[in-house]
Amino acid sequence: MSGARDDAIASMLIRHVDANNRTVFHDAREVRSKNRKTFTSSFFPVGQDLECIVVDWITFLTKERMFGPDDPVFPATKVAIGESGLFESAGLDRVGWRNAAPIRRIFKEAFEAAGMPYYNPHSFRKTLGALGERICSTPEAMKAWSQNLAHESVLTTFTSYGAVRQERQAEILNELNRRASAESDPNEPDAESMRKVVAWMQKKAS
Repeated sequence: MSGARDDAIASMLIRHVDANNRTVFHDAREVRSKNRKTFTSSFFPVGQDLECIVVDWITFLTKERMFGPDDPVFPATKVAIGESGLFESAGLDRVGWRNAAPIRRIFKEAFEAAGMPYYNPHSFRKTLGALGERICSTPEAMKAWSQNLAHESVLTTFTSYGAVRQERQAEILNELNRRASAESDPNEPDAESMRKVVAWMQKKAS
């Protein structure tokens, strides 16, 4: 939703996510953001259904598990000695993940279960970069999209996240060609003819 990196997500606390205002606060004092950068990102427009998942999860933690604002968004698994005398899962702990390894493992297992090739968590940031190129209609909008990914320069988004697939490249160029053909006026004189007319008028005027 926010385009956050996996290690940042692993260290986020509940108070960093403001579902009402659709924002995530990357507080470098607590969140493991890249280069320890502090910034606020808004939810990307990727679907109300995904926003509902985020809200439902935080509601589950705060209402059912009675987690507070200083508890992690993604708690680690609590481990305790079970009836067998061995260590077993005992629900959710009130500490967060130490690193992003659990997120990557969950991604891998989910893709395998869906019968799909594995895409790492960072590939979702690249997808957001490509989406921004398609739906941002002004330079200002693209700059805002880039900043929301915590990029200092919009060129970072274009060069590192927004590579256009070769098939899509051909589609775009063909579409631009169709638009140019549709917008051209068959009765409009070409540039060379216009130049000759202007030269003749200048000659007559002198």
